[in-house]
Amino acid sequence: MTTIAAPRNAEITGERTHVRRRSVARPLLYGALVLCALLTMLPFVWVLSGSLRSLDEIRSDPGAWLPHHVTLDNFVRLFRTEGFGRFLVNSVVVAVIVVAGNIVAASAAGYALAKLDFAGKRIAFGAVMAAMMVPFTTVFVTQFVITVDLGLADTLTGIALPGAALPLSVFIMRQYALSVPDELLEAARIDGAGEFRIFFRIFLPLAGPAVATITIMSFLFSWNNFIWPLIVAQSTSSYTLPVGLAATSQAAAHVTDYGLMLAGAIVVMLPVLVLFLFLQRYFVQGISGTGMR
Repeated sequence: MTTIAAPRNAEITGERTHVRRRSVARPLLYGALVLCALLTMLPFVWVLSGSLRSLDEIRSDPGAWLPHHVTLDNFVRLFRTEGFGRFLVNSVVVAVIVVAGNIVAASAAGYALAKLDFAGKRIAFGAVMAAMMVPFTTVFVTQFVITVDLGLADTLTGIALPGAALPLSVFIMRQYALSVPDELLEAARIDGAGEFRIFFRIFLPLAGPAVATITIMSFLFSWNNFIWPLIVAQSTSSYTLPVGLAATSQAAAHVTDYGLMLAGAIVVMLPVLVLFLFLQRYFVQGISGTGMR
């Protein structure tokens, strides 16, 4: 009896020790996550606080976390700024073109790289991977020359076109397409469906999480993009929101209007936050489905 009970007692003791370790490790993990979340939120809290303070208050005490006198004057002045409506519409138009281009073009390229056999397939995928590693600063001069030669300088199309098929979107869709069963696509081909019908009617509905992922990423890329619109837009009529806010935040004597800038930062952040809140569940599924952990 003693020899039989001893291993059992050791097993119970090991289980209790494991439970104690988990009970200690879990609060520490949650505490670390809460601390990281608070540190991440601090800049956003300061921006929100600054947008509700007057310019004189910001200059007198720039490090304050809470406004002494809450005011919406910065937002009122922002929406009354000449050209603000045009800047907002331009940003929306560019973002729609970029997101639509990535959903169609990048998705089609990712699908082809994963599910179709053609000459140069490995070379094409290698080119996509190489494009992901090349910094934008090394190619923007070439992109600008091409944009000018196509007659797209100072147009919203010229601003949106380079982001209409991002290499990262192609990679995400290709990785997700690898998880779609080949048998399902073969069954559609046997039934007489062409590749375009398979892509739009079968693959895209199944790739909802990946589509949500590239939607968020491409929208974020377009909405926050500053350097490329600044280079291509040669008149205020083509300014997007980041460029327009930077141009109009300079007060008299070249003094930066920080209140206006902080209010503009809040306006720029809101669409991204709303989009992510609506698509976060699909975003997580898309990231996990591509193996990007």
